[in-house]
Amino acid sequence: MTSAGVERLRGFVRAHWPAMRLRTILLSVLLFAALLPGLGAIFLRVYENTLVRQTEAELIAQTAAISATAEAIWPGAVHLPVTPELRRKPGYYVPFPATIDLRSDPVLPPRPAAPASARTADPQALAVMEKLNPIIEETSRTTLASLTVLDRHGIVLRGEGFGGSWADLPEVVTALSGRPATVLRRNAAYQPRYSFEWLSRASALRIHHARPVVVNGKVEGVILTSRSPRALFKGIYQDRGKIVFGIVAILGLLTVLAVVISRGIARPIERLRRATRDVSFGGGTVPPPPPTAAVEIRDLYEDFGRMAEAVDRRSRYLRDFAAAVSHEFKTPLAGIRGAVELLQDHADDMEPAQRERFLANIGDDARRLSDLVSRLMDLARADMARPEAGVATNLYDVTRRIADALGNALAIQTGLPARLPLVAVPEATLEMVLTILLENSRQIGATTVTLTAEEHPDRIVLNVCDNGPGVAEGDAHRLFEPFFTTRRSEGGAGLGLSIARSLLRANHADLDLADSLQGACFAVILPLPEAPARA
Repeated sequence: MTSAGVERLRGFVRAHWPAMRLRTILLSVLLFAALLPGLGAIFLRVYENTLVRQTEAELIAQTAAISATAEAIWPGAVHLPVTPELRRKPGYYVPFPATIDLRSDPVLPPRPAAPASARTADPQALAVMEKLNPIIEETSRTTLASLTVLDRHGIVLRGEGFGGSWADLPEVVTALSGRPATVLRRNAAYQPRYSFEWLSRASALRIHHARPVVVNGKVEGVILTSRSPRALFKGIYQDRGKIVFGIVAILGLLTVLAVVISRGIARPIERLRRATRDVSFGGGTVPPPPPTAAVEIRDLYEDFGRMAEAVDRRSRYLRDFAAAVSHEFKTPLAGIRGAVELLQDHADDMEPAQRERFLANIGDDARRLSDLVSRLMDLARADMARPEAGVATNLYDVTRRIADALGNALAIQTGLPARLPLVAVPEATLEMVLTILLENSRQIGATTVTLTAEEHPDRIVLNVCDNGPGVAEGDAHRLFEPFFTTRRSEGGAGLGLSIARSLLRANHADLDLADSLQGACFAVILPLPEAPARA
């Protein structure tokens, strides 16, 4: 196969490879490995039983031919002409299948010697026996089967036990009643010839089949035949081609299972290990999950990819955060250091008003540093916050409380319905977020803030809109970055919106800038509890 054909085959396999779970792959492999010895044993038992039934079928065919010959030459036999119409009648063909089962059929003792009988043999049966003898002799010489002929009283006309009676044998009793019969008997003359012959259940057995000779609707005799079945190991040798094919098929299945394990488990894990090593050193990318990988490993690839993205995002955040903190601290520290140096060098020469001005600058810069540290602590706590279980807050009550508290500085208009669904965000978080948003509106010069709510199947969107100057288009994408502010000269730290968003995201909520025709408008997206309830 050419390389292009191999690639097409690989593409076809990838496109049609079923999504299997890791436990399914492992269970299939372990189950197959556990069943393999049992399957081998079952195969041997079934194969041996097949050899026995094959021998029985051969005996049935031999006795059918000989009994038909006997019926044809029997004195006084009346033979109806066989016409096509007769062959087409239901029940004309009466097959006698092989029925011996090594697992369920009883094994009888060896056939006993024929006891002497006071009866004399049937003359007609003896005459037919004389004619059949060459046929029986040639058949026995070819098939190695023991063939014995009995008259209608069970008297032996030929073979072992000549003149004795086997009328009491179960198979003969059944045949004298008009039905063929097959039994298993132990072989008294059996001698092991192979080392592993004990593995065969049929090696020490002999199959006995009896078939009646029916003339003019009456049983006139019995054809009794017996033979040892084909030896298991001899049969295996004779059928070695089929068995080798079966072994090759099993090895092929094992190879397929090995490929499944390799492509579903080993190779994807090795590929992920290399990607993990590269990512840990700060390089490389997480590859997409292989289509042949187990479902759990595909999920692991996706989870690892998300983790790598989060780590990279956090690393960039920490790097930018450290640079911003350093810059924010340098400005007041530089002012404090400069004022201190001037006071140290020229304190005695300064006017009292000038000295007070420098001291006031030091105090302002110190307060700015203190405020900055406090806001950084708030941001750290917001980033480390975890969602609270079972939270259900009445949004209407929170907005009314905040409006009452800040109503002196702003005209706050609330248009929320009183029976809003409860939201899955703590009251303290909502109060802090709304306080930050309302304070920002006040500080940028807004006089009116409107609070409205939009109800959705899985969330409530609280819109906080003011009539201030709004957000410049160039600043919109940086609005939630730590330390970004347009009021730095007024002492703004640029951490309020970052803290608000972090607090909300810790509770699976969010904060975004919404479109607005006038002023700034923020959308506070609040999830509903798992079992939504009405206030």
